[in-house]
Order: sequence, then structure tokens, then C-alpha cells
Amino acid sequence: MKIIDGGITAPLGWKAAGVHAGIKKEKLDLAILYSERPARISIAYTQNKVKAAPVEVMMKRDPEFLQAFVINSGNANALTGSKGVEDAITMIKIAAAELGIDENLMGVASTGVIGRYLPMDKIAAGIPLAVKSLGRGKKFDELASTAILTTDTVRKEAACQVTLGDGRTVTIGGMAKGSGMISPSMKALHATTLSFITTDAPLSSRPDKKWQEVLDRSFNMINVDGDQSTNDISVLMANGCVEGQPVDDDPVFWKAVEWIAKTLAKKIASDGEGATKLIEVVITGARTEEDARRAAKAIISSNLVKAAIFGSDPNFGRIIAAVGNSNSHFDLEKMQLMICANGTNVKLFDHGNPIQFSGKTTETIARKVLSNKTITIKVDLGVGSHSAEAWGCDLSYDYVRINAQYTT
Repeated sequence: MKIIDGGITAPLGWKAAGVHAGIKKEKLDLAILYSERPARISIAYTQNKVKAAPVEVMMKRDPEFLQAFVINSGNANALTGSKGVEDAITMIKIAAAELGIDENLMGVASTGVIGRYLPMDKIAAGIPLAVKSLGRGKKFDELASTAILTTDTVRKEAACQVTLGDGRTVTIGGMAKGSGMISPSMKALHATTLSFITTDAPLSSRPDKKWQEVLDRSFNMINVDGDQSTNDISVLMANGCVEGQPVDDDPVFWKAVEWIAKTLAKKIASDGEGATKLIEVVITGARTEEDARRAAKAIISSNLVKAAIFGSDPNFGRIIAAVGNSNSHFDLEKMQLMICANGTNVKLFDHGNPIQFSGKTTETIARKVLSNKTITIKVDLGVGSHSAEAWGCDLSYDYVRINAQYTT
């Protein structure tokens, strides 16, 4: 696999645009993603029982192919009743007409403040502007990935190329948004972040099972604040511009898709609202992969663990307690726990016993490790050979400030 500089339009046949329609005061707020030919897709939707209008529209349509997406930020079009549904459908109709494609090949997504009607006059004027601005390359990747952001502080993009067994090279690109209301719990193709992954590889059928496996190891393993959005979707789109045999069961291709998804997921976790540190949890020695995932997600979701990391406090008891609350199998007498950063590893718990701090030296090292911007927590459950990773962020004072003032 070769990591390349690019984003959502890196694969052949893809274009994107990002413009200011006026939903936000100044920032870009409307994006369009377009393929020169219909793409086979798989979509995961929020599991929240309160679903935004665009999510309802897309779930009802349940498309197998799409050629384009129109995405707005700054307004979620959620809790907006029948008018919200009508507005989402209107966005589809306007965008499809401007692009000259069938309405059934047009997707829609929204993100932003809940409970406000969309300014449809501004969106209706912004969509033609975005269509006229469509292009391919880094500039257009940046515009589109910026236009879907809300409280995010950075763009989230990734791209790579892989050479298949028959010598063909396919490209995969992606963009995502997410900073708050991030706590995915994907079941039966459900997700909680706006993410779009494109490829020029050919697929012969809707890749729901493979896409689910990717999601279970990436977006489903992040947590910022434990709240699940009403809006968000995760989309894989394959337009087949690289001709040849379908890649439905090609492990090289799916490993690259998973790399893109994990890269975007980590960027979301790192950019959590008010975050100062990225936390990576690595679980080993689990009885099953599901056990490993549950334990990792429990640690990354614990507010007590997040607060301890923010304060550089080596309070390992909170980590062990989170594992105990995960319903995963473990042997406490074989469990080991270590914190790591910048090549320094500090073991805090070993085979059922705490590692006693020798004076201030060991504690000082542990606190220094936890003062880094990226911290890894490693836990061996001592009962098997399965593993999992999860990503999250610390819980800072700024998280409260940002969310206390979100609509003001």
C-alpha cells in the first residue's frame, strides 16, 4: 500500500466542491461529491432512534448505486418534521437537476445545529454554485472536506493506492467530519459520523458485509463524549473506473479501505471538542475479538479515564474498573496494564498487583508519559489471543465551554 497526498477525489472519476451558501456566517457550508459514472455503495446510518430528515430519506430509498452527494453543514435538518423531509428531498432534486443525473442517484446529508429549519433559499442558490465549482485534485479535496465541518478544528482526509494481484492499481480516498456527539455503536449497518470513502475499484455487488467489518474496526471504535448523533452516515462508494475483475473479496483492497477508515477515525478522535490529547487503547489477550472491542471501547468511553489523562494522572484503577464494567472475559491474576508514549513504557499493573512507585521517580516518569499529546494504553486480558484497538481523547475544561455555548 502506498500512502498518497490527497483526499476524496484521489480515485479516478471523482470530483468535489465546497462553497459558502450562507448557512454559516462566513465559513464554507455546502459540499458536493460527484462521480463521472454511478458508483456501487454501502451506507451505514446513525443508530439513534431520533433520526434527522436526510437520514430518514436515505434509509427509505436504500439505494444500491449513487453518483453524487450534496452535503450541508451548520444545520442538521433534524427535529424539523415533514418540512425537514421535504427540504431534504428538495436538495436532492435541485442537485440532481444541476448535475444532469437521475434523482435516484443523488444522496443527501446534513450536519449542524438540531431543531432549526434549513434556509432553503440560500441552499437553492448555493447548489448551482457548487456544481459549477466541481473539480479534481488537492484544492477541491480541501474545499469539500472543509465545507462539511462543524466544531471541527482541522480537516480530515486520507488517500492511498494499492496494487492488486493482477497488477492493476486502484486508489481509495476519504473525507470525514466529527468533533462532538461522537460515540459510534454500529449494529446492522449503523454509524455516527459523517464519512465518505471513494474508490475507482470495481465491485460486483453491494459490499454491506465487508463494509460492516471495516466499520467495526474503525469508526465504531472511537469515542469523544458518549453521545450519538441524529444525523450521521458513513458511506463507501466504488465507481469502477479502473476496469477489470471486481475486488469484492480481495483482501489487499479491503485492508486499504480499512486503513483509510482507521486514519479518518483517529483524526476524528484527535480533534474531539476541547481535546488536548489523543488516547489509543490496545487490548490483547482477549478470548474473542468482540471481547477485545468491548474492553477497548469501555476504557476509551470512560469520563474518569479521560479526565485522568487530561490531568496526566496515572490513576490506573479507573482503567481496570472500566474493563470490569465491559462484560468482557478476563483473568485479573494474569492481567497486565502499561502506558506508553514516545518510546517510553511504564507498567502500572501486573498479574493482579499494582506496580509500587519507587519514591517519586516512577510516578514522575508515568506523569511525563501522560503529558504527551498521544498516549497508548495497553491492557492484556490474559485469557486468549484476540486483540482490538480504540481511539478517543481526553476530557478538558474546554469541552464544557464549547458545548455550553454551541448555539450562541
